[in-house]
Amino acid sequence: MSYSPCLLKGQKALVTGASSGLGEASARCLAKAGAAVVVNYHSEKEEAESIVHDIVADGGEAIAIGANVAKEDGVKTMFAQMLREFGTIDILVNNAGLQKDAAFVDMTLNDWNLVINVNLTGQFLCAREAAKEFLRRGVKPDVSCAAGKIICMSSVHQVIPWAGHVNYATSKGGIDMLMKSMALELAPQKIRINSIAPGAIETQINTAAWSTPEAKAKLLQLIPSGRVGIPDDIGKAVVWLASDDSDYVNGTTLFVDGGMTLYPGFAKGG
Repeated sequence: MSYSPCLLKGQKALVTGASSGLGEASARCLAKAGAAVVVNYHSEKEEAESIVHDIVADGGEAIAIGANVAKEDGVKTMFAQMLREFGTIDILVNNAGLQKDAAFVDMTLNDWNLVINVNLTGQFLCAREAAKEFLRRGVKPDVSCAAGKIICMSSVHQVIPWAGHVNYATSKGGIDMLMKSMALELAPQKIRINSIAPGAIETQINTAAWSTPEAKAKLLQLIPSGRVGIPDDIGKAVVWLASDDSDYVNGTTLFVDGGMTLYPGFAKGG
C-alpha cells in the first residue's frame, strides 16, 4: 500500500483506540499519506509507542497519548496535549470501541453502560472537542477545503441486528444517527462528518471467527466477495474520507464489508 505523502501534508490527525486493529491501520495509513498522527491508547502504551516509533522511523510524525475516551476530563486533557504538540487538529478518526457480549436476559447494566459509554459517548466527547477547534480555526485553504473532518468508526451492525450483542449493535446504530445529525448541523461551517462501517475484518477482537479453516468457511458464507477483510481495507477508506478527494461526501456511511449487507442468504433466490 502506498500513498502520495503530499495527500494529507500539513494535516494533524487523531485516531482513538489506535494501539491495535483498525485504529492502528488507520494511524499508519494516515501517516503514509503525510498527516502527523496522535496514536491514542487506553491501556496498551507499549503497543502505541511501537506504532509511533515505526511511523517516525519511516519519516513521519506521530506521538502517543493515553486517554479513556469515555471520560470527559480525559478527552479534554488529550485534546489539550494534542493542541500543544501539533497546534491544531484537522482529522479525527473516532475509532475506539469494544464488545462486552452476553445474552440479552443475562446482560448486566454494567455490560450495557461500558459499551455505550466507550463506543457512543466516547465518539460524542471526541467529536465535540474536535468540532470546537475546527470552528475556532476555520478553513485553511492551503491545507484542506474543509475546516475539519471527522470519521466515525461504525459497523455493519448499525443496520444488521446481532443477537447476543445488543449493547454493541445499539451503540453502532446510535453512531449512525450521531454522525448524520452532527454532519447536518456542521456542514455549513465546512466540517465534513462521515462513518465507515466495517464488515468482517481480520483483527484480534474477532480471531475466533476466521482463524481456523472451519470458522473461516462459515464466515465466508456471509461475504459475497469471498474474502475476509484486512485492517488496511479500512485504513485506505479512512485516508480517502480524510482527503479533499472526498470533499463532496458528507453525512454518509461507507460500508467496507465485501457485500455483507447485501443479504447473501438471498444470493440464490428466496
